[in-house]
Amino acid sequence: MTKHGAVSSVLLRMNAAWPLSAAAREFASAGVPVFPCAPWGKRPATGHGFHDATTDLDQVEEWWRQSPGANIGVPTGTASGAVVVDVDVHGPVDGRTSFDRAARAGLVEGWELLVRTPTGGMHAYYPATPCTEQRSWQASRAGIDFRGDGGYIIVPPSARSIDGTTVSYQVEEVNTGPASTLAAGRLRDFLDPRPTPRATPAGLDRGVDVSRLAAWVAARGEGERNRGLFWAACRLAENGLPASDALDVLTVAAGDAGLAEREITATVRSAYRTVRPAPAGRGTSSPGRGASPVAADGWFDRNTSTRPPMSSRVRGL
Repeated sequence: MTKHGAVSSVLLRMNAAWPLSAAAREFASAGVPVFPCAPWGKRPATGHGFHDATTDLDQVEEWWRQSPGANIGVPTGTASGAVVVDVDVHGPVDGRTSFDRAARAGLVEGWELLVRTPTGGMHAYYPATPCTEQRSWQASRAGIDFRGDGGYIIVPPSARSIDGTTVSYQVEEVNTGPASTLAAGRLRDFLDPRPTPRATPAGLDRGVDVSRLAAWVAARGEGERNRGLFWAACRLAENGLPASDALDVLTVAAGDAGLAEREITATVRSAYRTVRPAPAGRGTSSPGRGASPVAADGWFDRNTSTRPPMSSRVRGL
């Protein structure tokens, strides 16, 4: 029988009858960091989400003492030693078809466990690739998400409320053959080939290093991705880059961070609607300089700066 990683090994020892508090302690005792999520939901119940995950038993016991029904979140990637292919079933999009297609191409072999999710989808667990960062990503049109570094999953025996019915996450199948790491990049290229970005147009303000800006967007984790993309798009808009060119520059980068194409397009367009060019004759040297972009949610401060807070600021761009 295959040797399972820490996350899968814990899942094989428990069942749906385990109290969530006991399961959370079992994960933490095995060296798998956990954090509480909303009861019957997926939203983190701590201030910093998966960044708050810990193996400290005192903290874990305190969390579940305060909220015994909290679902269990586990950060994916290096933190837990496990990555997950999340197969979604939503409306017309059935990720199971895409997963089967990838299986026929030999791209999803070597999983340790298959877990059935409450919405009828599936989580396929794989060992994380040692000493290698594997960023989370989404291939929304294929109904497949990859949960790696910068992501998290909800694990059994957690449950969700679906149309008023409580439905649990459950281990559905165990691999008795050899497990292997997942070539996540190859899988993504197969499911959702990325467009080749056009060269940066001439005339863009030299104060903007587009390659560094794109790399910074690509490195954003959950909770930072949309805000980071919005700020980057505002920066390009301020420097006169057409929206279509900004999409070319940022779509691949934001996709690498795990955002879906529709979400990327909406965020970039929102940034371009937000930025207002300075009126002619005001002495600004670049289109949009002197403007005070203000996001609809108040993320940018009209009276201070066009830059985001220090915790999210890009230094040197």
